[in-house]
Amino acid sequence: MKLWHKVSLFALLLASVYSLQAQAPSGESLRIASGDLLHITVFREPDLEQRVRVKDSGEVELELVGRVKVCGMAPGEAADRIAQAYVRGGYLNHPQISVLVEEYATQQVSVLGQVGKPGAVQLMAPRSLLDVLSLAGGLTEMADRHITIQRGDKSHSTTVYLPNSAQADMQASVMIYPGDTILVPKAGIVYVLGDVARPGGYVMQDDSKLTVLQAIAMAAGANRSAKEDATRLVRKVNDTYQEQTIPLAEIERGRHPDMELKADDVLYVPFSIGKNIVLGASGILSSTSSAAIYATR
Repeated sequence: MKLWHKVSLFALLLASVYSLQAQAPSGESLRIASGDLLHITVFREPDLEQRVRVKDSGEVELELVGRVKVCGMAPGEAADRIAQAYVRGGYLNHPQISVLVEEYATQQVSVLGQVGKPGAVQLMAPRSLLDVLSLAGGLTEMADRHITIQRGDKSHSTTVYLPNSAQADMQASVMIYPGDTILVPKAGIVYVLGDVARPGGYVMQDDSKLTVLQAIAMAAGANRSAKEDATRLVRKVNDTYQEQTIPLAEIERGRHPDMELKADDVLYVPFSIGKNIVLGASGILSSTSSAAIYATR
């Protein structure tokens, strides 16, 4: 093989390796945050070795080049940014720079809400959402599956849906970094009361959606003595409670469309005329305070 062919192949191989390195995810390294102490070394330039702390602005003050923004970067990315600053300033032609985080100002993730052990979780490296939730004791039975993640730099927040199924592995690949905050809200509850087999409150799990038929099924169905066509729905609208009659028997027969319920809705299935207990909206609502809460997995 001719020499120029060898050189071309070697250059192509080098370019491929560089491209793969450039595309490699930097999530394996901790992101630099305000307050972190960085140890910066420049190969063959001992006078430029420095230990600097990241300012609140996300910048570091360096010899010769002044301020360079490094907050939110992995150490390797910060090294590239600093090298570019020295090249642009005309101080070095091909600087080889190393950035080491000697002290992390934030090594915690706050996990709040419906987890087994809410509070601070220590992280020495980025971890997946599922890992961090496991460290916090896992989700409780009352947990909503829509989980909010607030980034440590307060730049943005995002809501992740974590289904109670095998699909959770895909959503759990979201990476959590030190300084982040995770909020697991409480799931909504729908109450099914009156002449049903198992009256109580039922947690709106998974996708937080529940219909009338699903709620009645969770309550093990209406009893034979129930007056289904007089079923009432009590719902809070603009700080006031409103009532409406639900044709439960017609819904069960498919003659009336099923209805989607909202959190804190109350379905009341009356007893038959012989056993009728007349309750107004206030009486129905007062019954929710003593209702048992059920969560199905």
